[in-house]
Amino acid sequence: MTRKEYNQCVDLHADALFRFILKASRNKTLADDTVQDSYLILWENVSVIAYEKAKAFLFTTAYRKMIDTFRREKRNADFETINTNAYPMTTLTPDLNEILEHALNLLPPIQKTVVLLRDYENYSYKEIAEITSLSETQVKVYIFRARHFMKTFIKTPDLVI
Repeated sequence: MTRKEYNQCVDLHADALFRFILKASRNKTLADDTVQDSYLILWENVSVIAYEKAKAFLFTTAYRKMIDTFRREKRNADFETINTNAYPMTTLTPDLNEILEHALNLLPPIQKTVVLLRDYENYSYKEIAEITSLSETQVKVYIFRARHFMKTFIKTPDLVI
């Protein structure tokens, strides 16, 4: 990959990569750091990575860095002490986006990741499988289960009141 192609990768994929990590982690600082680290790793491997594979490489790297960070925080017990009430609903009657956001945050991490990649970033099942190191069948199952949970969650009468 040339320097020009690397710069094109930054221009083309940085925003989508940031949105993906931000949506998955709900932590702007973590998203900033993860994107920066992913591009640093890409730069260190610029002679090995083909331009056509750079997007998948970036998303895979960022996803793995985010998971590593979560594991490290969990080991340090910082993950357990996060106050989930720090993100209160801003209105008395939540709108659909707030309900979806809440349902998304209740999903297991792998389901949340595949739903974000598929429904928010419009990746194909094959690309998601490459990014997450899962099979296409596993990706489809996780997406089905996540969507089923979210549909059931949205239908809960408590949310409308």
